[in-house]
Amino acid sequence: MLNFHEELNNNRKKEEWRLFHAKDFESLMYPCFTLCRILGIYPYKINASTIKISKLYYILSIIVICFYNIYILIILYSISVSNIEIKNFPFYLVICCAFMFGDFIIIISVILTGSRTRLLQTILKVSSKLPPESYQKLSRLIHAKDIFGFLLVGIILICTSNLQIITLFQNYASLIIYQMDMLYMNCVCILKACFKEISDTLVNMQEFITTNNESHFPRSIYYKQRNLLLVMELKILKKQHLTISDTVQTLNMTFSLQLLATIVMTFSCTSLSLYVYIQSWGYLSSTTLLHVYFLSCIAYFFIKMILIVWACETSKNQAQQISTSIYDAFNSTTDEQIKDELQLFSLQILHCNNTFSAKVLTIDAKFLARVSQLSYSSLIR
Repeated sequence: MLNFHEELNNNRKKEEWRLFHAKDFESLMYPCFTLCRILGIYPYKINASTIKISKLYYILSIIVICFYNIYILIILYSISVSNIEIKNFPFYLVICCAFMFGDFIIIISVILTGSRTRLLQTILKVSSKLPPESYQKLSRLIHAKDIFGFLLVGIILICTSNLQIITLFQNYASLIIYQMDMLYMNCVCILKACFKEISDTLVNMQEFITTNNESHFPRSIYYKQRNLLLVMELKILKKQHLTISDTVQTLNMTFSLQLLATIVMTFSCTSLSLYVYIQSWGYLSSTTLLHVYFLSCIAYFFIKMILIVWACETSKNQAQQISTSIYDAFNSTTDEQIKDELQLFSLQILHCNNTFSAKVLTIDAKFLARVSQLSYSSLIR
């Protein structure tokens, strides 16, 4: 009977789901999880407020990945033993590079299923404090990016492929890599919203202290009770901030290998594709499809990397904004107990590292500028 009621509640949630109108973590991530399940890389099931690994979907994902890996090994072997002309060598190098890095990302995503499950469970718990308005704002970006981005990438891959088996497998790998990168970006955006909620709460607290100045209520019961409530609220915010900061570190550890492989794959494939495109300019002038293929590949890698860097950079800035909010709240109060709590909060922020990284690489605008400059320099040489 209990299982029937749980299933009925889950069905109602699915019926209530609306595009761009998310109300919780599940409805926010529903398009991303659905697309991952279609591709065979989503071995999870969500019951109420828990995320668990589904054995059936996990076995299915392993079977799909094993079949994919076997065929990729056959393709790479056939390329290595075939006679390749010198002028076509860079083109095959791009294919091998895409297959090897793509295969690595897919294998890592399967191996780290357990770690990713625990991470998603933590983010679900942390984001449960967000108001419905925050979920709705996030859904405008996340739903549009997940659905329309996936469709756009899929259409480009279909239009530029010749429906051969090798290109179909390459397209499948590209879609999986895109979804895993978008899952990472979704997690970063949710943590950004959590940092923003803490900053907004501190701003509201500072405005409340300013409009209800202590001088208006000298030695009153209201003054003591109000400050006691503010101190309790600050302790709750400190605990939330520490949990979110720990989640950032868990996110870095869980997605570091995947993100590092994505970065290397992005800039190596982009550089090689540009090199092949420039070298082949003479005999590709009459083939519009190949022009579209090379340019769309370069644009895809470039735009995806910009989106990931934008999410990491803005999330880091939002985390740093909390220090400014604490400083403003500190200057607006004269109560020593509140000031002590704000100072402890400020020290906690100094000790927390809320930068998003992949191993030793910090994902920010400076990193994107350095790597882009390096890729351009190596290309013109």
